[in-house]
Amino acid sequence: MRVNNIFYSLQGEGRNTGRAAVFIRFAGCNLRCSFCDTEFESYREMNNEEIMAEVEALSPQPSAIKPLIVLTGGEPTLQVDEAFVDFLHQHGYEVAMESNGTRPAPQNLDWLTVSPKQKPVHQRCSEVKVVFTDAEHVSDFELEADYYYLQPCDTGDPERNKVITQACVEYIKQHPKWRLSLQTHKLIDIE
Repeated sequence: MRVNNIFYSLQGEGRNTGRAAVFIRFAGCNLRCSFCDTEFESYREMNNEEIMAEVEALSPQPSAIKPLIVLTGGEPTLQVDEAFVDFLHQHGYEVAMESNGTRPAPQNLDWLTVSPKQKPVHQRCSEVKVVFTDAEHVSDFELEADYYYLQPCDTGDPERNKVITQACVEYIKQHPKWRLSLQTHKLIDIE
């Protein structure tokens, strides 16, 4: 597999915010979103055992509870299959994936976050996380989920971000099905 990075931190977004997690960031994406804050073109070729060795080295030892594994990218569905998820489960890990929703995800995931940028192929996921730029496009990305989050787009411009965040809050107040998701990892300056 083409792995960009493996690191241990806290989940910064969505329902699992604040949870300790080992992130496996896969290289490559089938979309080119202008607001993407991830460098995912560089990578190392790694097999399952090499990935697990890094995951285990990062996980707290000894611990009765293992951290969540978050498969992210790039777009992890370009590489991850059910056999790899089974491999992680066999080592005692709960497995979450963050996907843009344009390709089918493995069915044996414990948690699936879809952050759609175009019409998703998924009919069902654990949570939908829409990057909010304006109210006009939110309904384009609705699909069936347990939780619905809007995340204000980080444009890199503090003044523009403030306008987007205020509009996002107003939208949620008018549409209470949605919840606010902030990128807390950026707010507390962690990876």
